[in-house]
Amino acid sequence: MTAHISDTFAAQLQEMRIDVLAQLRAQHGGAMSRAESAAEALGSTSDDQAQANTERGLSFALEERESAELIEIDAALKRIADGSFGLCVDCGVSIPAARLHASPTSMRCIDCQTKAEH
Repeated sequence: MTAHISDTFAAQLQEMRIDVLAQLRAQHGGAMSRAESAAEALGSTSDDQAQANTERGLSFALEERESAELIEIDAALKRIADGSFGLCVDCGVSIPAARLHASPTSMRCIDCQTKAEH
């Protein structure tokens, strides 16, 4: 992969990283979390215990997903730094650029990803 293409993906990944960190910060003390925003938009209140539990569960799930996404982004940035970005971690074949543009954290080719999911 050329340096220019690697720089393009690195910039895209850095932007994604900034977005995920902002979402995590919002969960931990921003003006309003996404779960609270969703509850407010639906006109619901947290007075009901079941609703409060649901909101906490949603908040936890969002935070967990965002944390996992941050780990994937950091791993992709490391692969760029060590020169292995764009190569399948299982078989070593080049991952198509279209796949990387759609999902720059992809670490496997389609065939190996399919095998890993089954």
